Amino acid sequence: MAVEPITPDTLPPYLHLFSRTLTPQPLPHFGTRYDSSGQFLREPGNTIVCHLLPGTESEQAIVDARAGYLSMPGACQLAFTPVSSLHMTLFQGIIEYRRKLPFWPADVPLDAPIDDMTAIYMDRLAAFVPDGPFEMEVTEATPAGLTLDGVTADDRARLKSWRNRFADLLGYRHPDHDRYSFHITFAYPKERFDDETIAAWVPFLDEVTQEIRDRSPVIALKPPAFCAFEDMNHFEELLVFELA
Repeated sequence: MAVEPITPDTLPPYLHLFSRTLTPQPLPHFGTRYDSSGQFLREPGNTIVCHLLPGTESEQAIVDARAGYLSMPGACQLAFTPVSSLHMTLFQGIIEYRRKLPFWPADVPLDAPIDDMTAIYMDRLAAFVPDGPFEMEVTEATPAGLTLDGVTADDRARLKSWRNRFADLLGYRHPDHDRYSFHITFAYPKERFDDETIAAWVPFLDEVTQEIRDRSPVIALKPPAFCAFEDMNHFEELLVFELA
């Protein structure tokens, strides 16, 4: 049976980026972050993330969801990160291949070595007083992973406060600072899906979202941590912002 062509009216907006028909442009991180074999390439940097809390139902529900992705049509077109690296980014740091404003603090030379940048950030973050805790929930699933948001308006306000204070302290704000979408990445697309493949993912992703929300309405996360990385396989916690 022929598959109906994918159009903006038949595919949810948050899946447009994964459709070859709707988004024929080159993939943004392909060739610098990962290659066609799914191997992650050296791309050193730093970031502030919340890792999954080990031993929780949240962790197991998310690991189970990721396992389901591996059996889907087109899974071979995705470069999967390891389970041990799963995290939610709270505030984006800097990376080797994005040395330009406003992705870099204006008061530091654009050619500063990554290790020096990490040391500078460690100094700036040493006196950072953590904001209050926040609770996150899964709102959507995409072929790349999960989209999250604060459970309540208070949680969302607290997330905004964390991010604004980090931006003020570290000295930069990305263009998407105020509309940043919190997420847990499972994989990066090596190529976008054809119409038949993306159509098969739509009901699966709806089921993933509902399954995780049923099993873990609130996603259990470790406290935010400033991390260094060499590639997308591991994020080393250097400074943990312990919550009261």
